[in-house]
Amino acid sequence: MMEPRRVRVLLVDDHAMVRRGLATFLTAFDDLALAGEAAQGEEAVRRCAEVQPDVVLMDLEMPVMDGVAATRAIRERFPTVRVLALTSFRDEELVQRALQAGAIGYLLKNVSADDLATAIRAAHAGRPTLAPEATQALVHAAARPPVPGQDLTPREREVLALMVQGLSNTAIASRLVVSPSTAKAHVSSILSKLGVTSRTEAVALAVQHHLVT
Repeated sequence: MMEPRRVRVLLVDDHAMVRRGLATFLTAFDDLALAGEAAQGEEAVRRCAEVQPDVVLMDLEMPVMDGVAATRAIRERFPTVRVLALTSFRDEELVQRALQAGAIGYLLKNVSADDLATAIRAAHAGRPTLAPEATQALVHAAARPPVPGQDLTPREREVLALMVQGLSNTAIASRLVVSPSTAKAHVSSILSKLGVTSRTEAVALAVQHHLVT
C-alpha cells in the first residue's frame, strides 16, 4: 500500500537557530517533511520556485524583504502554496497585513509542536488557523469605524488639499484648469464621501485624519 504524500514545508526565518529548531520539529511527524529553508523574503520566493513546497512557515520581521511582502509575492506567483505566518509579534496591524497579503494562518512562536503540526496540515488542506491573539486583532479591526476618505479618488484628494489651503471653488477650478462646475462637482462628491455638510467640516476631517499632505 502506497504511503500518503508528506506535506512539504519551507522554513523562512532570519535566525538560523529558529530554522534549525523547526527543522528538528518536522522530523517528529511522519506526514511532514522539510522542503527547504530561507533566511529572508527574496530568498523565500526563489526557494518556492526551486523546491515547490506545499506550505511555507513565514517569519514576518526580516531584513531586505519582510514576511508580509514575501507572502504577497509567493501567493501571486505560486497560488497553490499556502503561507502560514509564524512570528513573535502580536501587533494587530501586522496580523491584518499578513492576512491581507494572503497568509492562511497566523501563529505565535510559543505555539506547541502538536498545534503547529495541526496548523500546517490545516493550511495544506486550505483551512485557516489563527492564534487567539490574531482572532482578537480581527475582532478589534471589525469593531473600529472605517477611516473616512478611503474612497476618495486621487483628483478628489487634490481638490481636498486645495480646500485645506482655503481656496474657493473658482480658485480651485483655476488652479486645476477645469471649469467651475467641475470643481463644484468634485467638492460635492468629497462632502458626500466624507459624510459632512460643509467645507469647514471637510477641512477639519482632512486635517484630523491626515487625508492630504
